Amino acid sequence: MHTDKTSPAPRVTDRAGYQAELDALRIREKAHTREGDAIAAARRRLPMVEVDATTTLIGPGGPVTLLDTFEGRRQLIAYYHMWHTGRPAEAQCEGCTFYNGQVRELSYLHARDITYATFCQGPYEESVAYRDFMGWDMPWYSAEKSLDVLMAGRGPFMLACYLRRDDRVFETYWTTGRGVEVMGQTYGLLDRTAYGRQEDWEDSPEGWPKPDDADNHLLRVAGRPTAQWSRPGTGCCGGGSR
Repeated sequence: MHTDKTSPAPRVTDRAGYQAELDALRIREKAHTREGDAIAAARRRLPMVEVDATTTLIGPGGPVTLLDTFEGRRQLIAYYHMWHTGRPAEAQCEGCTFYNGQVRELSYLHARDITYATFCQGPYEESVAYRDFMGWDMPWYSAEKSLDVLMAGRGPFMLACYLRRDDRVFETYWTTGRGVEVMGQTYGLLDRTAYGRQEDWEDSPEGWPKPDDADNHLLRVAGRPTAQWSRPGTGCCGGGSR
């Protein structure tokens, strides 16, 4: 816990002065929200491209088709989780662990006739052990043998949306990079704090705190993806130390 009173901090003002500057910022925040609504409206008007509905993935019962992963619902959101085959849990992707691990309560998506699933880029048995180790319960499939069809050279990780029309499947949207930030609330909450994300690229006042240890930051702490530290003593996945 950091309690150093000499650390840089926002200037102090009275309640009225604080509220006046917040009100000015709120105008920009509302404009940002309205622009986001306009972008979402444009996203809903994108064309779509057909994907082979019989494309094979591996699930808990063996081979299934892309169509099967909809679980009978009208739409599907799939996250293409990176995987380092044969590597232990601590060597798996901290970014995919960060994003995928924040998608937990799926009932609200189901209420809109949408299935969420992880399409892992590695083998099923090895990678699903990671899901179980992390305590996740989303549907999990291996897309390893069909990445050329499904990802088509995109990535290295990807969030994609699909629409089912009877027995045909269409891709309606995809994103990667910072586009997948929508999957987790952490960054949005950090952006509202005084110190923000504490990342080097941020435009922050001089002296604002930044992690000073390359192996002790938001996504990875002391050699492991951060979320693994609540799960000590449990091994999974490939070879090596656990």
